[in-house]
Amino acid sequence: MSSLESSSSPSTTLQGFYGWTDTLKGVYYGPGSVATALPKLLKTIGGTKALIVTGKSLYQKTDVVKRVEQVLQAYGAYGATFYEIGEHTPIAGIRKGIQIFNDNKCDIIVSVGGGSPVDGSKAILFNIQKETGGPTLRQIAIPTTLSAAEYTIGAGFTNDDGQKVAVTSQELAPAGIILDAELTLDTPERLWLSTGIRSLDHAIENLYRPMVIPPVKILCYAAITDLFKYLPLSKANPKDIVARQKLQLASWMSLWPMKLEKYSALGLSHALGHKLGARYGIPHGITSASIDCTMYICGNCITLAPTVALKADIASQEDKEYLAGALFHLRQPSTESLDGDVRLLAKLIQQLVIDLGVQSDLTEYNIPKEDLEGIASSALGTQDDGSIVVGKVVEMLETLYSIPKL
Repeated sequence: MSSLESSSSPSTTLQGFYGWTDTLKGVYYGPGSVATALPKLLKTIGGTKALIVTGKSLYQKTDVVKRVEQVLQAYGAYGATFYEIGEHTPIAGIRKGIQIFNDNKCDIIVSVGGGSPVDGSKAILFNIQKETGGPTLRQIAIPTTLSAAEYTIGAGFTNDDGQKVAVTSQELAPAGIILDAELTLDTPERLWLSTGIRSLDHAIENLYRPMVIPPVKILCYAAITDLFKYLPLSKANPKDIVARQKLQLASWMSLWPMKLEKYSALGLSHALGHKLGARYGIPHGITSASIDCTMYICGNCITLAPTVALKADIASQEDKEYLAGALFHLRQPSTESLDGDVRLLAKLIQQLVIDLGVQSDLTEYNIPKEDLEGIASSALGTQDDGSIVVGKVVEMLETLYSIPKL
């Protein structure tokens, strides 16, 4: 699921297809919007009793979940709260969530938190459908980070054999989303900023992702602009609600809901983040809330800037042009060279990562250099370890044992 598609796709500049995700019925946004938006979405979607799925820290250390519980109770739709799904979404946790869901006669999930609750809810709903054979039940997502998991149709969980299982279905995408910046105020700074770089990874990689249409790429430019502007402002003033709301909207634009005719992995940085995270425990998406969030670091903070720099050497002309186009939106002058513009964008990304204080390197995770060729091949989705592109990716990974100088 996270390896790149090796077959080439036609350019979408002059022709293509766009479809909205099958399930999404509405996105509400604005500070304090959860109180009014949640009842509206329940009425639209048809849920009568909700299981809240969240993380342990968010439940025990903040009042965020209590606020959502109160809204559901006032509407007469509260069933129970589940916060023990566990790191890497083990099947045992999913089964426990299903039991609580069934015991309380729930018919919808409201996820509150980062990517783990959102994807954990997808896994619960996937397994309920597999058990019952009926329709896939719905989820309303209330994110408190910038991971953008709420806009995707896929999730992963760990089976009884300890293997990561990826599931993808149009039916798994949340049916409702609420972006309430007030509920993000308790999100730890490093988690908030790191997931902001994850959104930046989405926006950048959608510029060269196969089958992404030009209007969505324009939304990605807007996301890139706002992430560069508001992430530093949010770091400078963590209580700035306007900056936080703007960042939630940027996260939405970075991974705008799409129904593709054929599955397309996001891009090399994303694929490398998945492979590094799965094998060595470098968090790629949102970590489980049971992890000390002050130690959070996302793989994209390591891989994104070097991947963009590599694109100057290996990307198509069209992909380079889309990447270089980001400079205009960032009000940066051109270097008068297409490859130079792509490399300049990489430098700007790396400087943003450094300025936000979320930089890291592969040394922290004790990754053997002899594993790099396998990581590169796996991320690229090729068995040809001797290919030129694999070699270039390996060379790039070798530079990541210290903060890269681009």
